[in-house]
Amino acid sequence: MSEISIKVNIAGRTYPLTLGSAEETNIRQAETAIEESIQTFQKSYAVKDKQDLLAMASLQMAAGAIKNREPRIEKVVEKVVERIEVPVDLSPALLHLESRLDQYLA
Repeated sequence: MSEISIKVNIAGRTYPLTLGSAEETNIRQAETAIEESIQTFQKSYAVKDKQDLLAMASLQMAAGAIKNREPRIEKVVEKVVERIEVPVDLSPALLHLESRLDQYLA
C-alpha cells in the first residue's frame, strides 16, 4: 500500500497527515462529518469558541460510535455461542448424565 500526504482542515486548523492511499476516502468523509457537526452546533448554540464546538462534536460522534458498536458485539457473541453449542449427537448422552446427576442430588 502506498502512502500519501494530505492536509485536513478541522475547526479552522490545517493538519498534515501521511496515510495509506486506501484510507483517504474515510479520512475525507470524517473531515466532512466533523465540519458539518461543528457548523450544526454553531448554528444551534451561542458558542463561538471553536474548541468548545470541536469538543461537542467529538462527544456526539464518540457516543454514536459506541452505540453502533454494541449491536456488533452482540452478533459476535451470538456467533461464538453458536460455535460452542453442544452437537445434536451428544444430546442423548448429556440428557442421561443429567438424569443420573438429578438422581444423585435428590
